[in-house]
Amino acid sequence: MYKSGYLKTAFLLVLLHLGSTNAAPAQDVPAAAMPFAPNTSEPHRDGFYCEQRKLGSWFYCDPERRVATTPTLLPTPVPAVRQLAEITEQLDELKAKAILEPTTQNLTAYMHFQREQLDRASTFADVWGRAVWQTPELDYTLERPINALGKQTWVADRKAEKASTMRALSQRYGVFYFFSSACSACRVFSPIIRSISEQYGLEVMAVSMDGGPNETFPRYAVNSGQYERMGLTGNQVPALVLFDTHTKQPIPIGYGLMAADEVMDRIFTLTRTEPGRDY
Repeated sequence: MYKSGYLKTAFLLVLLHLGSTNAAPAQDVPAAAMPFAPNTSEPHRDGFYCEQRKLGSWFYCDPERRVATTPTLLPTPVPAVRQLAEITEQLDELKAKAILEPTTQNLTAYMHFQREQLDRASTFADVWGRAVWQTPELDYTLERPINALGKQTWVADRKAEKASTMRALSQRYGVFYFFSSACSACRVFSPIIRSISEQYGLEVMAVSMDGGPNETFPRYAVNSGQYERMGLTGNQVPALVLFDTHTKQPIPIGYGLMAADEVMDRIFTLTRTEPGRDY
């Protein structure tokens, strides 16, 4: 049988050779006349090997099989707010358990976890300080120093700036000073207002709420609605109001007994700084 199979194979090879020799030569066909053959990605399939003998993938008969892959699902990250809440909840639980059941194991577990959170807070504070040092727009101490030398320099500069502001006030502002002859705080406050007026050339209009005199301001007016027109309420005395002669608008400074420095601070803040810029 082996010899018979060999003869059949040889006979087939001879026939294939004769057929290729006697075949008519192929004629050149214009490219435009040739039918369009779609390009496929599959390799050429030999009919003898693939169909008759069914040799399969060993002779590239089978198209590539695509391996079905299951996409890997990444874990959803836990929000930081939830993580922090869980840490707080766990710390509270360990603390409560240690209090209700004060065993060595419970207390040790609570103290270990508490120490972890203290270390985390210390790291946070350390990195915070480093970031502030290296980011000047975040360093508030550059605007308002807290160390002794820086604070001393800042105070001296601010005092000079306030004095300059007070000297320039007389060119634009006047002061309404409301008092009462029966007010003991007014008797203490009146000399302070007189001193500021003389030191910086600031004009002061004293107004008596009850019509009584004032020893420090012998030339005074009696209130006839000025108090309300200056935006004040409650008839509280002593009371100070800046009046802007350019805008014709009053700027209440405050009520009650104040030191000279406090009066200057308030005037400086109300006339030279915007809300939220100097605090």
